[in-house]
Formats: sequence, structure tokens, C-alpha cells
Amino acid sequence: MRRMETALLDGTWAPGTRLPAERQLAEQYAVARNTVREAIQRLAARGLLQSRRGAGVYVTDQLRAGIASPWGQLVADHPALRDDILEFRRVLEGATAYFAALRADAGDIARIRALLRELERTRAEDDKAAEADADARLHDAIAQASHNTMFLHLHTSVIGMLREHITINGTGLREQDAAASGQLLLQHRTLCEAICARRPEEARTAMQTHIDFVRSHVERDGG
Repeated sequence: MRRMETALLDGTWAPGTRLPAERQLAEQYAVARNTVREAIQRLAARGLLQSRRGAGVYVTDQLRAGIASPWGQLVADHPALRDDILEFRRVLEGATAYFAALRADAGDIARIRALLRELERTRAEDDKAAEADADARLHDAIAQASHNTMFLHLHTSVIGMLREHITINGTGLREQDAAASGQLLLQHRTLCEAICARRPEEARTAMQTHIDFVRSHVERDGG
């Protein structure tokens, strides 16, 4: 059960993921199927997994919702809190970028590069909604590449709020200012290059520069 919890915490099994079959898990962990079944039942009782009749066992969004749930409405009701979110993002995501540059494995780097290509493609096609979505998923991939369970947990716990914020600000900037859209893409390229080249200080600086750019536009446009 502890090893399964680790897979939930470190992002191996993201919310919505269907778990492998009991037989596969038993082989993977070198235990009896009854042991796997009992572990699944305990995790389901805590709301971390959900059995769906005829469809298998799925990861819930319990870890994601654990911290963020009251905040989404607060941010919606109090736009002034957005600057606090950006300040938090500057610290948290600066750190995740730093550790991603130190610890990203080949799979992490492949994901980051693929999402950067997706960001470039959606920018070229002027699909602002898809561009904002790729932007958010790129930030997710960087957090996972940090390989720090607490950074990932914090990021995942508030991801709904952060994603909403990235989308609000990203789409807003892209709609209001074509030059800003180009700047955002350039910032993401610089960030991804630093991570993939394993330059942690440059990665942190690139992420903080990106967040500062968004903050300056939010302040200029009155939040």
C-alpha cells in the first residue's frame, strides 16, 4: 500500500489514471493478488482510488482537491488575490524549475519538449484556448520533473486554481497583446532550454522572469 501511495504522490498515477490489473500489480510488487486487492480497498476507503463496476480502478482527484477546493471560489470572488497567487507561483514554480533542471529524466525531457512544440504549434495556428491549455500542461510537466514529492503535491493540490489562473492571464494577455503572446512563447523556450540543458539557476531565473512578466501585465491592466 505504501508503494502504491508513492505512485499517487510522485505523479506516476495522475488523477483519472486507470490502474493496471490486479494480476499485473501483483507481479510488479511481487505479492499475492489478495494483498493487492486489500491495498486497493484501503486506498479506496480513503477516497484516493475508486472502483468502477466493469471498468476497473481509477485514481481520484482527492489529492488535487485537498487544498484547493475553498480557494477557487475565493479567487473568483476576490480578484485582488490573483497577485498573491502570482507571488506564490514565483516561489513554487521557480523552485520546481530549478529542481527539474537537476533531476529531469529522459521521459521528463521528452514530455517538456513535446509540450513546447505543442505550444509553438498552437501559437502558429493562433488557437489561443489550446495555447493556454498547452501552457498549463507544460507547467504541470515541469513540476513532475522536479521529482520532489512535496513540490509536486503542492502544485497538484492547487493545480485547478493555478490552471484557471494561467488560463485567465495567459488567454487574456494573448487576446489583448500580440507582442505579449510572442514574449510568452520566447519565455517558455528559454525556460525549457535551461531545464533540458540541466542549468538549474538559469531555469529558476527563466521561470521567475516569466511570472514577473505576467505580474506586470496583470498590474498594468488593473488585475
